[in-house]
Amino acid sequence: QVQLVESGGGLVQAGGSLRLSCAASGRTFSMAAMGWFRQAPGKEREFVAAFRWRLGSTYLADFVKGRFSISRDNAKNTVYLQMNNLEPEDTAIYYCVVGLIRWGTRATNYDVWGQGTQVTVSS
Repeated sequence: QVQLVESGGGLVQAGGSLRLSCAASGRTFSMAAMGWFRQAPGKEREFVAAFRWRLGSTYLADFVKGRFSISRDNAKNTVYLQMNNLEPEDTAIYYCVVGLIRWGTRATNYDVWGQGTQVTVSS
């Protein structure tokens, strides 16, 4: 099994930046992808970004392109979500995810979910 520990959420003003971190432990050799989803109050959970672990490629949702980036430290089994130029609409709980076999934009593709970290952007 894989365990996840997230960090880096908080309160920031619009236009500011935050970096989320997610460290994986356990059977990390089996990971196909690590990524992030988010869920705002009253809204459905949505895909934000993913890092395909073996290929080293990344994928970002259209609404964060140009503002967010995803990267990793392979030696630490850690994925980062750098969020710049944050907007109030980015306020949500951000969840780190691991896909053991599949990846993509669908939540059902991911097998392990972190506890979530709150990101609040004030206007």
